[in-house]
Amino acid sequence: MRRRHLLSGLLSGLLAPLSPALRSANAADQAVDVLLVLAVDVSLSISEARFELERRGYAEAFSDPRVLRAIGEGETGRIGVALFDWAGPGEQQVAVDWMVIGSKQDAGVFSARLEAAPRPFYGRTAIGSAIAFATDLLARAPFRTGRKVIDISGDGTGNSGRSIAEARDAAVAAGITVNGIVILTDPEGMPSFLKDHTNPAGGLAAYYRAIVIGGDGAFVMTAENFEAFGRALVAKLVREIS
Repeated sequence: MRRRHLLSGLLSGLLAPLSPALRSANAADQAVDVLLVLAVDVSLSISEARFELERRGYAEAFSDPRVLRAIGEGETGRIGVALFDWAGPGEQQVAVDWMVIGSKQDAGVFSARLEAAPRPFYGRTAIGSAIAFATDLLARAPFRTGRKVIDISGDGTGNSGRSIAEARDAAVAAGITVNGIVILTDPEGMPSFLKDHTNPAGGLAAYYRAIVIGGDGAFVMTAENFEAFGRALVAKLVREIS
């Protein structure tokens, strides 16, 4: 009889982690300071050389001491991140699915996963479709937070897919901030259709401010060229995370 009681007590102790209170505690462990979706333009205007610079910028950004410091200063000291590539309508593919970044080791995992992901598209530029995809990606995030951000990069205007304004407004209505990082390109020597695409009247940053970004504290960061993209991305991430 005594042995039965001892076994019963042992089993109770082993099963205790499955209790509702402890399950709630485990769920609380999934809290992050911000959910960040990185939406990366890989449309036709992005050459292979530019794609490599873009990839390197994202792969190295989270290991930058300034970004890690901003993450560490948050309430939980970690953020939830996912990254996908996009081009035309229906051309969106997750390269790095949801993961937590809270340390240099986590940043290394993110970098390795991203560098292992090949370029999937060379299509048109469906900015609205990319925002809609990012909104759905945030809806299935496995982490909890009060802040949700879509960080969309691009080197040109939208030329296909869903209405950008409608997709942006739907994201904002869901409590999401949509920020942009525009990559400027020299129009010299470009065919006319690409000049208009990458250098619209008033400038690409103004275009993003007018119809792409939205939500609480939304902003546009400018990279003067693809070589400067990594530096601009670090500054943008620090601002978004802080």
